This record gives sequence, C-alpha cells and structure tokens, in this order.
Amino acid sequence: MSELQLNQDGQNLSLPIYAHRNSLYEELHTRPSPKIETPCYVTHLAMIRGEGDVQEEYNLVVALCQRFSVNPPAPEASCFYQSFGGFEFRWECHTEFSTYTFIRAIDSQKEDEFGLAFIPKDWINQLPGEIVVALNIRAQNDEMDESQQSHFFEGQRPVGSHVANGKAKALTTFRLHSDGFGRCLINNKGLNDYQAGRLIQRILELETYRLMALMGLPVARDLGSEVSEMERSLAQLNQEIAEIKSEESERALLKRISLIAAKVEQFRSDTNYRFSATNAYHALVGKRMEQVYEQRISGIQTMREFLERRLTPGIRTCNSVRDRLEDLSRRIHRTTSLLRTRVEVSIESQNQRLLVSMDRRSSLQLRLQQTVEGLSVVAISYYLLSLLGYGFEGMARWGLPLDAKVASGIAMPIVLGGVYLSVRHHIKAIARKSK
Repeated sequence: MSELQLNQDGQNLSLPIYAHRNSLYEELHTRPSPKIETPCYVTHLAMIRGEGDVQEEYNLVVALCQRFSVNPPAPEASCFYQSFGGFEFRWECHTEFSTYTFIRAIDSQKEDEFGLAFIPKDWINQLPGEIVVALNIRAQNDEMDESQQSHFFEGQRPVGSHVANGKAKALTTFRLHSDGFGRCLINNKGLNDYQAGRLIQRILELETYRLMALMGLPVARDLGSEVSEMERSLAQLNQEIAEIKSEESERALLKRISLIAAKVEQFRSDTNYRFSATNAYHALVGKRMEQVYEQRISGIQTMREFLERRLTPGIRTCNSVRDRLEDLSRRIHRTTSLLRTRVEVSIESQNQRLLVSMDRRSSLQLRLQQTVEGLSVVAISYYLLSLLGYGFEGMARWGLPLDAKVASGIAMPIVLGGVYLSVRHHIKAIARKSK
C-alpha cells in the first residue's frame, strides 16, 4: 500500500492512500466540454457496439493517431480528446455505445462533408458496431437568410429557439437528410469558445440520448401484441378456474399457467435493461433541455415542445408495456395461488377419505385378527385335548380307575383357558418388542 507524504506546520505526515483515490478525483473531470472556435463544422457519430468491440475501437483510435503522428490514448482510457492539426477528434466510450466527434473550421473545402472532410474514409468504414446517431452541425457567427436556411435543411421545417440565454440560436429538424445525417444550425451571437463548446456538447448529447431513449420503442411495439395475447389467455384461465370439475382439469390449468408465467419472466428478463435504459436516457434528455436555456422564437416550435410532443409518447409506450408485464406477473402469481389453493383443498379431501378408509381397514383387520386368535385357541386346544384323550385311554387300559371321556371333559376348560392365556401373552410380548 502506497503512502501519502504531507507537510503540515513543519511536521511530516505519512498516511495510507485509498486505492481508488486518484480515479475518484478524476471522475468529475472526465468528458469535459470542448473549447470550440466558431465558425466551424461538427460531425458526431454514435455507434452501438458489441461485447468484443472495445479493444477494436481502441486499436482504430491508435491507428488514426499513428496516421497523423499524434500521441495515442492510454490503453485503459475510455475517452480521448486531441487536435490533429486540421481537425479536432473526440472519442468517448459509454456503457453500450461509443461516440466519435470531429470538429474543423469552416472553409471552402468540402463543405458537404462537414467535419469528416479530412478523415480517411477507409478508417471510418472500419468503425465497429451499428450506427444510431449521425449529426452534422454548422456553427457560424452570422445568420443565414431564409433561402440559405431552407437550402441547408433541404426544404424541411426546422424547430429551435434562442439558446444560452439569448446568446445563440439553434435550429434543427430532428430528421435524416439526403446524406443520411441529421443537421443542426447554430448562430453564435456572443458566446466565447468555452460557452460555444458547452452548447454544442449539450446539443450533441440531446440528439444522442433522445435516439438512445427511443431504442426501447421497437421492442415495446413488438412485445405489445404478445402481452395482449397473454392477458387474454390469463383472463380465460381465470374463468375456467371457477368451472373446474376434475383433478385432471386442475393439473391442465396449472400447466398452462406455468407456461404463461415462464413466458412473462422471459420477456421481463429480456426487456428489463432496455426499458430501464430508456427511462434513464429520457431523464438525461430532460436535463440537457434545461441546460440549453431555450427562449422562444416567434413562429417556430421550440425543441422542448417538439420533444415533449413526439418523444414523450414513445417513452410512455415503453413504460406501458413494462407496467403491463409487471401487472401480468402479479396477476399470474395470484391466479397460481388460487389454483394451488384449490389443488391443496382437493388433496386434503383425498387425504381425509384415505384416512377414513385406512381406519375402516384397520377395524376390519382387528376383527379378523381377533377371529384368527379365537380359531387358533380352538385349534390348539383341540389338538391338546386329542393328545390328552390318548393319554387318558392309555391310563384306563393300564388299569387305573379312570374314565377317559370324563377326564377329557374335565380337562377341556382348563386347556382352553391355558391356551387362550398363552396366546394373549405371546401377542403382548410381540407388541412390546415392536414398540
């Protein structure tokens, strides 16, 4: 563990340093606003990347630096800002996307390419991932007339306002133009380079986050019909529960509910991240709109009004589908609990009938056992008396004054009592051993 050497009032202090101390200090200074001198062109790209694209991105940034003899970023860097002479390049690696921003001064060369005029096209074609945001910005100090503005936006109706407390004017269409890029026009009316950089950064983030927020909308639309079908199936199952007449029906309904529940949980796990990200990005859009400090231009819809009218319904659609999935999950849980209660009651009823049957069977077994015991006593006594009869006859023939039949009659109750007592004693002994 490293230590921090401090000098306080002439005394040296040595304190252990928290491992992430430096990164915590630097966290607040990552992704700073650029200083942008107007007039200039800005081109901004945002790419959705895959899991293995981060290293490929870094390698491409290093390759671009090598082409222009510029020091590359550190291997662990998640952002990079550098002047390349004719243009400034900014690379930022976010959670699920990366942005590439190119800034160059306005001149008569390649005006239709905006900020990409000096960027190697073969390098751009190698960017990993899928492009979501592509925006061109023209920031200038003088204001276009109506015909120039119409030509810039290719005849599309712009929305916008005075921004930065009236020190600039921003216009955009929130549409794609013929080159596949969106377009934004900024007129600087008194911003310094740092203020212009902050304004342009907020507009770039506004465009990026609004499109990232809408990425959940196609998912919600595709899922809407599936959710409606599951809601109808669950409503039908609830009606069938009240009409259950057999155990087979209970098991069949429980199986169908389990299938719906599994499907709902799969949809929830597949869309939870996307819908949560949608709300997070939407919150960032609202925050960036506040930081732009819009003031209305007469006859033009403001960016806030446009986004609230067009963006908010899409976000609400995503939230509606998410809430419907949550509600469906809760309803399935209640339905499953109800059906399980019916099954448990049915099982308890079966157990009760089984116990009654077992009790009846035990009574029958006890009576049968008693009958067998009586028969056993009679049989054993019969054989014993037969043996005694042979003995009495032998004694009579021997000459003893004895009547064999009278002697057998006298011995019969004694033998029966003895055998009965012996059998009972034997049964009790077996019962004690079993316990």
